[in-house]
Amino acid sequence: MKVLILNQAFYPDVVSTAQHAADLAVALVQAGHSVTVIAGNRGYDDPQLRFPAREQWRGVHIVRLGALGLGKASRWRRAVGFAWFMSACALRLLMLPRVDVIVAMTSPPLISFLAALAVPMKAKRLVVWAMDVNPDEAIAAGWLRERSLTARSLAAMLRYSLRRAAAVVVLDRFMRERILAKGVSPANVHTVPPWAHDDVVRFDDAGRQRFREQHGLGGRFVVMYSGNHSPCHPLDTVLEAAERLRSHPEIVFCFVGGGSEHARLRRRAQELGLENVLCLPYQPLEQLAGSLSAADLHVVVMGDAFRGIVHPCKIYNVIAVGAPFLYVGPAQSHLTDLAQDLPAAAWSSHRHGDVEGVIRHVLRAAGSAPSPRSANGLQRFSRSTLAPDLVHIIEQAAAPPAKG
Repeated sequence: MKVLILNQAFYPDVVSTAQHAADLAVALVQAGHSVTVIAGNRGYDDPQLRFPAREQWRGVHIVRLGALGLGKASRWRRAVGFAWFMSACALRLLMLPRVDVIVAMTSPPLISFLAALAVPMKAKRLVVWAMDVNPDEAIAAGWLRERSLTARSLAAMLRYSLRRAAAVVVLDRFMRERILAKGVSPANVHTVPPWAHDDVVRFDDAGRQRFREQHGLGGRFVVMYSGNHSPCHPLDTVLEAAERLRSHPEIVFCFVGGGSEHARLRRRAQELGLENVLCLPYQPLEQLAGSLSAADLHVVVMGDAFRGIVHPCKIYNVIAVGAPFLYVGPAQSHLTDLAQDLPAAAWSSHRHGDVEGVIRHVLRAAGSAPSPRSANGLQRFSRSTLAPDLVHIIEQAAAPPAKG
């Protein structure tokens, strides 16, 4: 089977969609399939990073398209960058040989629409792997008015691509409900959570010590948010808690990652003079186990309006290193579903604005003896379990309909 994967970010980029796309590509190659990837040639979060135009990596043929490198400092820059990639991708699709199946992810938004237009001329089947849902995300973030012509046009493009797909892969039950509401057949919608990178991410005591020494964390209690900083994951409650805990030098808040809100949060912490806040860029995958293990308490955040639209997948790596976490978000989400299988001491849940509750939990956790780390036994979220499930869905979608 010949498979084409479309996603703006891919290996060696460190953003989550790049890592999951790379895992899927390798799993498909290991299953005996021929895999080509079309991606961008610049770092998704850091456009100063440049990658080769073509590369063979672990049996995957990577084709990288030129990008403008405008970054994500403003919405217009993001929009122009996305439009440029979509145009370049359309031209490259015309030049590539026909494949059995296109797997379209969701970066840039609605790349699935372009893929849907390529069926059946350039591909027999389409699989949409929905890592988020747009334009729903843009509407929930306030970037688009729901009844505007732009929003309605984009929504129509999304519905077209979903209904043309032989399979739509969603990440949780809330996202499934949202996709079904767009008129997609339940038989075509499959739920596969994003997996932990458990081949490289596990509790790493030596890496923990190196990370803490490198960044002057010493014997302090480290509260960490690690991942994408965006309006979908509002950190105001956590930052206010850090401000009110500034008189506790034994506690430090560490924000690791990137995204449109990372620079804003760093500036705000500087304006407030918060010496108990440390902002760091994304960590290389080979150092991720050490950085995640360095935290004594992780923070996972989701905006109230984004349930079923986004899916903070950092939680799976947090579970992989066996760390307790503090959740800030809607009362019901895939995170609260997942946490029901964890020991009560492993997590706590708070609503946005509950600064007092967050402070109480941080102080209580900082004053308690650390518990031994374990992965909590959630093996169903491992890559070795979930990647083969996704490969099977793609194989079934690409198979010709049964006669009879």
